[in-house]
Amino acid sequence: MASPPPPSPLRLAYGTNGLTDLRLTDALALLSDLGYDGVALTLDHMHLDPLAPGLAARTARVAETLRATNLAVAIETGARYVLDPRRKHHPTLIDPDPQARTARADLLRTAVRIGADLGATAVHCFSGIRDPGSKDTDSWQRLAAALTPVAEAASDAGLPLAVEPEPGHLLSDLAGFHHLRTLMGEPDPDVLGLTLDIGHCQCLEPLTPAECIRAAAPWTRHVQLEDMRRGVHEHLPFGDGEIDFPPVLAALRDTAYQGLVSVELPRHSHVGPTQAQASLQFLRSTLTKTLQSPARTVTTATATATTATVTTRNGGDSC
Repeated sequence: MASPPPPSPLRLAYGTNGLTDLRLTDALALLSDLGYDGVALTLDHMHLDPLAPGLAARTARVAETLRATNLAVAIETGARYVLDPRRKHHPTLIDPDPQARTARADLLRTAVRIGADLGATAVHCFSGIRDPGSKDTDSWQRLAAALTPVAEAASDAGLPLAVEPEPGHLLSDLAGFHHLRTLMGEPDPDVLGLTLDIGHCQCLEPLTPAECIRAAAPWTRHVQLEDMRRGVHEHLPFGDGEIDFPPVLAALRDTAYQGLVSVELPRHSHVGPTQAQASLQFLRSTLTKTLQSPARTVTTATATATTATVTTRNGGDSC
């Protein structure tokens, strides 16, 4: 009789931005009952509002629920209207207005405090879309300056700040992430790390998603996962896009990635419970096949193709 495959080395999670029609306690119970290892918790008014009164007490209640459901947590900060009720993802870290940049940086420092209180694996953030009235060189300098105190707060809290390259944003790809790190003096990856969205790799990177994972492994502290098509920034359920997932999961295994691998379907909350169940079934099935294949030696990948022209949804930002 053949021996069963070894236990999965990956910790699978689901993002609450894909469960916005559920109360947070119900969402956490659902993910625990389905068998997820963790949750990517977006700070927003419907779940854990970072701006409402009584934050410490509310965070403590979430911590208690996470313990009861045995879920690990990563903190995500991609709520669309948490700071500005009329402009999605504004203000940004590259806003020409210093007070606006400070408001976003303050939100991220709050996220770091919440992450520390919850024992989070990482705190996620992104740059924001380009300001049409600003030179890119000025925007990059603003981004580095705004993130420096946030990274320092994360370092003091002992958890990594994980920047996500986002199509349509100033920092849109892995090359942009490394440019930011250079501007900030090459901080330790446990201070300023990377959120690697596998769909974004398929969408616009010159490397395949599996090659991106191997190339970015030293800096990756949080992973988001969904299906996607080349050149189109649209988060899709598994099987609806073009990603070949066995090599992706094998690359995460081979690089000994330790953080959460979180399903990212922010436009599927209307079928959130169904998608959470289907996603876990897909990933478990794919992992079973992947873990039966031998591990590969990790090498640094080299770009061999040009970056895709990207079609984005909803004003240049589909998330």
